[in-house]
Order: sequence, then structure tokens, then C-alpha cells
Amino acid sequence: MFLDMLMLFFMISALQPVVTQGMLKMSRQRLISKIEEKNKSRVITLIHRQETMSILGFPVMRYIDINDSEKIIRAIQMTDPNMPIDMILHTPGGVALAALQIARALKLHKGKVRVFIPHYAMSGGTLIALAADEIVMGDNAMLGPVDPQLGQYPAPSIVNVLKQKPMASISDETLILADISQKAISQLKNGILDLLPDRYSFDEKKNIAEILTQGIWTHDFPINVDVARGLGLNVSTDVLPEIYQLMNLFPQPVQATPSVEHGVIDRRTHRRF
Repeated sequence: MFLDMLMLFFMISALQPVVTQGMLKMSRQRLISKIEEKNKSRVITLIHRQETMSILGFPVMRYIDINDSEKIIRAIQMTDPNMPIDMILHTPGGVALAALQIARALKLHKGKVRVFIPHYAMSGGTLIALAADEIVMGDNAMLGPVDPQLGQYPAPSIVNVLKQKPMASISDETLILADISQKAISQLKNGILDLLPDRYSFDEKKNIAEILTQGIWTHDFPINVDVARGLGLNVSTDVLPEIYQLMNLFPQPVQATPSVEHGVIDRRTHRRF
């Protein structure tokens, strides 16, 4: 009897994450449908969290990859050309090729494209956001520079070595890396010029592309709403409440003791529950 109960316990423990993931997925689909109906748009999410994806509950690191770009491109192709697209972005970045593919697909879509960033969209996420007709950021949300990274080094920093040292004292390997870096910076700059909507003038596009690719800031520099507007980007802060609700349905791995807790207060009556 004890062994039977122990076996049942292990079976339930093994199935619990699968059931939880299924319930979260259904809840996300219902909320996405609600946002689509409200805005008369197609909602596409690109949200990377450390979510308990496996049966054993191990967290999986997520970033923009080719699999993401293929799925998003298919979703865009299946959307009526004139229907607006609302993309919800939450990502640390990822593979440049995949980000460029997604951004280009959004740029080519005839309907209006809005990108919602409730918390952050760094590096490749920012690259995708640049293709949108409107970027909608949370008050505390962040974008980031898109300067190319070669291995562990930023491409602009590698190029700067040529300005700091005599050519004769620079190794062949560094010279090769600098050449590749300069090409990567130029390619990405031209890509941004092509991706930015036509509402921007050429001079505005050039200024945005140069600032974001030339290594003026570190790669993890937080570009807040004010900085983004200072660059000339079309940014608003009207993030829908439903989008924050949706983010709650992409949980981090469950911890025995939560790292953040707060009381629940009704904003209308200021009553605490």
C-alpha cells in the first residue's frame, strides 16, 4: 500500500509541471484573443523568460533564435496584409540574423505595426522594435544598443584598437578581427537604415543608426523612454493593462521563497486586501 501511494505521488509530481504549462498556455491564448478583439489586430508575442519547461523543472535560458524567426514570419504571412500587428516583446536579444529576419518581415507588412515593450527588449529585441511604426514602452521599460558583438568583444571596441596603437604593433589576428568588425558595423547600420519606417527622414535614420551601432554606450546600456525619444524614435507609453496581465502568465521558475512580494491594494478605493 505504501509503495502504491509513493508511486502515485511520483507520478503526480512528474505530471504537475506538464498540467501547469497546459493551463498557462490556455490562459495566454484567451488573453491574447481578448487583446486582438479589443484592438482589432493580430497579436504576436516574443517573450523570453526562464520558464520551467521540462518535467524535472529545470529553467531554460531563452533568446531570439532562428526557430523564433521562422514561427513569427509564418504568423505574419498568415495575417491579412492590411490587418494591424501588435507584437509584444520581452527579450535580452539573441541571434542577429533571426532578429533581422523578424524586423524585415514586420517592415514589409502593409498594416500598421506596433511593438509593445512592457519591461525590456535589448540588442536584437531593439532591432525588431526599430521596424515598428510605433514603439509602445512601459514607463520603466528599456531598449538597448545594437552594436555587433564578436565573441566576447564589442565590434566598435575592436575597431578602436586601430586608432590607439601603431599598425606595426597590432597582431594579424586583431587586424583581421578589426576588419570583420568594421564590416559588421557597416552591415548593421545599413540594415537599420532599411528597417526604420518611412516616417523618418534620411538624416534621422542615419543619426539613429550611427548612435545605436557605433559603441557610444556599452552593449547593456539602458535606453529609457526619454533617451529613446531623444534619439527621435516614435515612442509612446500607453501599454495596455492586459499586456502586463499577459506577462504574469510567463512565470519564472517557482522558488521556495519568492524574491518579490507586495500587498494588494485597490487603486480606486485604496483599500488593502
